[in-house]
This record gives sequence, C-alpha cells and structure tokens, in this order.
Amino acid sequence: MSVLVWIEHTPNGPVASSCEVLGKAQEIARQLGVPVVAAVVGADSTAAEAVRVYGADRVLALVSPPLAQYRLSGSVAALRLAAEQTAATVILTAATIRGREVAATLAHQLGAGYAPEAVDLGVEAGRLVAVRSIYSNNLLVDVTFTSAVQVASIRPRSFPFPATCSTASPVVLLDPGLTEADLREQLLATRNTDNGEVSLADAAIIVAGGRGVAQNPSQGFALVAELAGLLGAAVGASRAAVDAGYIPYKHQVGQTGRTVKPDLYIAAGISGAIQHLAGMGGSKRIVAINPDKAAPIFEKAHYGVAGDLFQVLPALTAELKKRLGR
Repeated sequence: MSVLVWIEHTPNGPVASSCEVLGKAQEIARQLGVPVVAAVVGADSTAAEAVRVYGADRVLALVSPPLAQYRLSGSVAALRLAAEQTAATVILTAATIRGREVAATLAHQLGAGYAPEAVDLGVEAGRLVAVRSIYSNNLLVDVTFTSAVQVASIRPRSFPFPATCSTASPVVLLDPGLTEADLREQLLATRNTDNGEVSLADAAIIVAGGRGVAQNPSQGFALVAELAGLLGAAVGASRAAVDAGYIPYKHQVGQTGRTVKPDLYIAAGISGAIQHLAGMGGSKRIVAINPDKAAPIFEKAHYGVAGDLFQVLPALTAELKKRLGR
C-alpha cells in the first residue's frame, strides 16, 4: 500500500503546489504506516530527478514518448498504472486546472471516492479525512470515504512548501507502454503564453483590481501591476473587471475564476461580491481599498482604506519604494 502523489510539472520544473501536497503526504503516510510515492509523468526522467529532494520514499518516473506533452488520457493511464504498481490507497493531486481533471477522471476509472479542492487532510481510524471549505469559505466540512481507494485534490497554498532533504529519494523508471493510438487527444500545436508573470495559484502576495478602475481601466491596472511588481506579487482581478474587458480572464479571482490563498491580498476598487470573497476569503491578510465605506469587502478585510485607488495606490507604491530603497 502507499500514498501516491501526482507531481505536475512544466518545462521550468515541478509545480510548487504539487510539492506542497507531497510535503503533507509524508505526514499522512506516516500516520497510515505506508510509504509515500511521487509519480512524475513525462517523456524522460528530468522532472523526476528534480523531485528527489522533497522527501518521498521513492519517485516513480512514468516515462514514455507520447507523454512528452500533457494530455489527460495519457496522464490518467500512467497514474492508473502507478496506483496499481504501488497498491495506492490514497491518491493526491494539487487542485490546479490539470490536477482537478486528472484526480476526477482517475477516481471515476477506479470507482473511488473523490474530495475536490480540500484545504486540509487528516487520518481517522486508518482512513483519510479531507477537509473542504464550503458556502463561500464560511464552513469547513470533513469528507470521509467508503471506497478502498481515496482520491483528493488539494487547494494550492494549503500547506507549506517542503524542506529539502539531505538524502535524495531513489527514482524508479516505469514505462507505461503507451502509444499515440492509446491517447484520446491529438496534440496539433502548442503555444506558450507564459510571460514571466507570477502565478495566481502559487503567489504569496496578490494585488487585485476591480470595477473601481472603470474611470481609466488601463491606468488603473497599470497602477495595480506596478505595485504587484514592486512586491513580487501576482495581478488579480474581480469578475466585474474581467467581464468589462479591462483584463484577461486568467487574472480572475472568485467562484468562477481562481481560488487563491496568499499571505497578503490587496483588493483595490473591489466591492466584495460573495463570488469574489469565495475565491480569496482564505487569504491570511486582506487589505481593502475602496471609496465606499459600506462596501462588503471591508467586513472581510483585516485592514481597510476608504479612498480612491487612483490616489491610494500611487501613494502606497511611492512609500514602499522609499522603504525598500528602490
């Protein structure tokens, strides 16, 4: 038996949220008395080698030429083999876009129970317990499983990034034996849209803009981006700002966008609709900037500034530059 963790990766290496899950998996595996196995799917073992220092009992490199690029059917087929080879009773992924679909599809194929977007994990009576946040982060519920295999995806930044180990885990190569004919998707072309921005999912700090930029959207989001750049933060946005065409959807935070959990969330010109609060309410510190003192965002914020973002953001940025010596 084992706890199996799917490690998502990009050309830049393992995705941070997958490593966070691997760190927590070690704790779960100790309580269950089983090893933790990191499963890395790809055309070679490069990404698997990068995971060796994060504490898995072993790293399983599922290597096959058709797995060079992510495709759902290929990743699920490889992970299903990994689950069989390691007799996995617990399978975990990060709740990224890919992680959620991989976990759900794999759970379906295995006839397993699935807890999506858990914010914590525990063990009771030798069984996994997944904690989920519901009703716009107002309630936490424990999810238990009746199936032999238990599958969960974990919301990014729910756990700390694991410390590196002095002893690297062994890498075991396993060829799933897949061909192009075995994969249901055909990859016609790829396009890299990564422009070096900080990822919303992994960001420790997020500066987000909302409907309050309406009087001058380009300037408003330029101010948001300038502050974000100074803080090494990601740029976020409310659905209202995205729907108005002020900024692309990839920046949307909320029920219909990204669910985030940064250490600091600065909401500029965001009123605080329940859908937005559902996506960022788990932030450790929330700073709200809004001219409307009655805006719902202030009920959730730890610190609030009742003011116009076009005045507050430049002043805040100037003061931070001064203190940071920029």
